[in-house]
Amino acid sequence: MDKLCVIFGAGDVHSPRKHFAKDDLIIAADGGYAQAIKAGLEPNVVIGDFDSGQMPEGTAAHIVKLNRDKDDTDMLAAVKLGLRRGYRTFVLYGGTGGRPDHTFANISTLAYLNAYDARGFLIDEHTVATVITNSTITLPKSAHGTVSVFAYGGNATGVTYKNLSYILDDVELTPDFPLGVSNATTDKTAKITVKSGSLLIYFPR
Repeated sequence: MDKLCVIFGAGDVHSPRKHFAKDDLIIAADGGYAQAIKAGLEPNVVIGDFDSGQMPEGTAAHIVKLNRDKDDTDMLAAVKLGLRRGYRTFVLYGGTGGRPDHTFANISTLAYLNAYDARGFLIDEHTVATVITNSTITLPKSAHGTVSVFAYGGNATGVTYKNLSYILDDVELTPDFPLGVSNATTDKTAKITVKSGSLLIYFPR
């Protein structure tokens, strides 16, 4: 199993995992430090400009103080740190809820990861969001329920579903027509493929 870079943001955090492997990296993005501590986890790194939470004191975590005049969100800065340390699978908690523009920024961060041969998963209360580019994803066997698929950042061609209730076979999805909304899992393991372009995928947690 790939080692994980687990990032806590300051948004809504729902039932995070309590235990991670020793090689996994836990990063708190600004106010996400309080969320990680609330979940019973001590981050390895705290990064941010600390506009949504105070700089922690008395922690063994490495603290990275960012300038408030910056282009990167705190979440994106945390992702870049994880990439520099060699991580390619990212789990993002606390990246939804509150301001919808922040949620969208975190979805954009999922797409950013694809350019570095990496993949991120944005965890909400009932749903996981991910973005794939020119690739295939196999949904977890434990995922049962609604699956929605959208073209992200432009047209997506060669889109194929396997083992979902409604099947697509080598079709094109466009950002202006939500054909892929409200599909559903079956009793078989689902796979979603895009040959060219990116897909934003929501599946059950």
